[in-house]
Amino acid sequence: MKQNTNKYLIIGATGKTGARVYNKLNELGLNVKGANRQGEIHFDWRAPETWAAALMGIDSVYLTYYPDLAIPEAPEDIAKFCALAKIKGVKHITLLSGRGEPAAQVCEEIVQKSGISWTVVRASWFNQNFSEGMFRAFVDAGTIALPVGAITEPFIDVEDICDVVVASLLDTRHSGNLYEVTGPELLSFVQLADIFTEELHRSVDFVQISHAAFGANLQHNNVDPKAIEMLTYLFTEVLDGRNEFIADGVERALGRPARRFKEFVSANRLAFLGGSQ
Repeated sequence: MKQNTNKYLIIGATGKTGARVYNKLNELGLNVKGANRQGEIHFDWRAPETWAAALMGIDSVYLTYYPDLAIPEAPEDIAKFCALAKIKGVKHITLLSGRGEPAAQVCEEIVQKSGISWTVVRASWFNQNFSEGMFRAFVDAGTIALPVGAITEPFIDVEDICDVVVASLLDTRHSGNLYEVTGPELLSFVQLADIFTEELHRSVDFVQISHAAFGANLQHNNVDPKAIEMLTYLFTEVLDGRNEFIADGVERALGRPARRFKEFVSANRLAFLGGSQ
């Protein structure tokens, strides 16, 4: 069997998906580097002068963009990054994108037309936003308070995203594919709260709040202004019903179904209850 001598770069290696992709490639004994503002490879989207050194000698890149491809600067940054990556000899880019975001799809097209082998993983809302993200506090407090109504979303497990990304980096059969990855069911935020209540054996409710109250709460908790901008966009523009359908990206890429939200909560029950896995 031919040894894999490729060098992999994970942009955003401390993020929810990036950390998992980095760890999985590392566990496989592959040559992988993690890049972020404080990582082993210094990389900052706001400092383009850091990009070239990070790409030195790299064959494949997992590309995540902070805080989200929907922000105005993203298309220009992605275009500049892809042009530099091509000059540096990068052979493949896997891009993490978001569903129902026109600006994100502009960035997808930039990667697709870059002249580099590509895979796009277009993901729905992460399950792990409730275990590792800023919404974990809502679960702990017993009240999920968000500016959203009865809209449903096919929440996706980050472990599934990781498996699709790793497959795309290791197997050329995934080159040129756009995988829209979702969970296997549509759930409202009320239904999410009910699943938490059932699985954790304690009450977790959902409360719809105003956008103003949500924004004020984020500011009070010193959330990064860019992240607030992204979340405001998400709750005002994207969670409007446009994503209320299930896609088959996980099954197409991996030949297995995506994980259900209930499975995610059950698998992380001890962590949610304050214990250790």
